[in-house]
Amino acid sequence: MGFTVAQSLVLIVAAASVLTVSKADWFDWNHKNGSQKIVVGGKEHWHFGYNYTIWALKTPFYVDDVLVFKYDAPNATTFPHSVYLLPDLISFLECDLSKAKMVANTTQGGGDGFEFVLKDWLHPYYFACGEHNGLHCKDGNMKFVAVPLLRH
Repeated sequence: MGFTVAQSLVLIVAAASVLTVSKADWFDWNHKNGSQKIVVGGKEHWHFGYNYTIWALKTPFYVDDVLVFKYDAPNATTFPHSVYLLPDLISFLECDLSKAKMVANTTQGGGDGFEFVLKDWLHPYYFACGEHNGLHCKDGNMKFVAVPLLRH
């Protein structure tokens, strides 16, 4: 099983960004006061069609930061969304949810949103929306990797 050109490019960009951030500084000198709450996608929240991989490449993640996934509960005018944690890079690149773990269902993103704490240093967390058998992940760009660094 080989990589497509697009999958290889995502892998190279992700690896380069991790190396760039890690070489620049292993510690977060600006956030010494503990964890930060990070709304996934910022003001865009968690929705179909926004490129979360690009968002994540611009967002530093640190151990004990809290990711907040905000999305509307399913209704007549919005698509349902969920949050899955994928086990590895290949599953992430292929949007293969067969071994993924659902961490938030379609109703948990409402109100203040669903919170996920990044606990492990330099452990990649692969997130994706699992709705429509991975279509939101594959075609809707609803996936990203978070690799938390240490704080000082």
